[in-house]
Amino acid sequence: MQNFLHDIAHIGSYPYIAVIILTALVFDFVNGFHDAANAISTIVGTRVLRPTVAVFWAAFWNFTALWIFGFHVANTVAKWVHLDYVNNDVLFAGLLGAIIWNLITWYIGLPSSSSHALLGGICGSAITHAAKVTGVLQSDSVWKTIKFIAIAPLLGFALGTFFITILMWALRRANPRRVDRSFRYVQLASSALYSMGHGTNDAQKTMGIIAALLYSSIWSHQQEAFVAGKVEFPFWIALVCFLTLGLGTLAGGWRIVKTMGLKITKLRPHTGACADISAALTLFASTHLGVPVSTTHTITGAIIGVGSVQRLTAVRWGVARNVVWAWVLTIPAGAVFGALCVWLIALVRSLAR
Repeated sequence: MQNFLHDIAHIGSYPYIAVIILTALVFDFVNGFHDAANAISTIVGTRVLRPTVAVFWAAFWNFTALWIFGFHVANTVAKWVHLDYVNNDVLFAGLLGAIIWNLITWYIGLPSSSSHALLGGICGSAITHAAKVTGVLQSDSVWKTIKFIAIAPLLGFALGTFFITILMWALRRANPRRVDRSFRYVQLASSALYSMGHGTNDAQKTMGIIAALLYSSIWSHQQEAFVAGKVEFPFWIALVCFLTLGLGTLAGGWRIVKTMGLKITKLRPHTGACADISAALTLFASTHLGVPVSTTHTITGAIIGVGSVQRLTAVRWGVARNVVWAWVLTIPAGAVFGALCVWLIALVRSLAR
């Protein structure tokens, strides 16, 4: 508690840094309500829980994940950009770019990736501010994130296909109504697992940005330790980020719920449980490896995998195609908005002189 009060008092003496931290928490909140659809789409689509109850369920497990997993993802995000090119304007502009793209895709109901919006925003702002392309980004951290744009949904798809195939064979003679009744309880557990994976992977992204901000400014005397090894995260940073994400989930993303839970394929409790478990396992593995993945990509791949095993026509491929286009556009769009925000901040500075 004493360290927390000391850190807050220290940050309070730097108003711009305090504003950027608040902006990071706004992104965290927007991430929560933007991705709430991912966490509750299957359980709402199968009518196991009503939407209002489902968001409370998801938010609780988002927050609980704080005490279960490590902070490997936050370490990766904190090192997307070389510390020499990290400053207040870069991080502020990158966050604003990611928030803008998230709000656009939320408004039109497209389940895009908050992770990749943030990656695009931060990288776009850093490159624009440095006025050069090479040597600005930490290639290992960025490339690891980009590779999982393909790996995460494919792994979710493969696991979804595997689990539903095994389940359909095991239940081939079972009464469908009894199966649905039994799997309503299974899906409560599977959605909790997915929400934990969502919480730990997404909240850590904001943690990483806040750490990069503090180590590049008021904690600059500790930069050598930051560069040489793992980032140390005071517990209050983790607590605030996980809590904010959970509150964002409570706000809900109802436009995207309709796309994820109802439009891609028709779900039943046993198929929804398979999708949730497949996505959760993918998120657990990614978090352990320190990879900030898209929870949107992951659950969408799992839902498509589950639907396609039943029959290919069970998946509405036109809707899935629109979702994929959102994935393709997210990093470039985030980068463009991040770059525009760098120029906007520079313009405001010049006018204020």
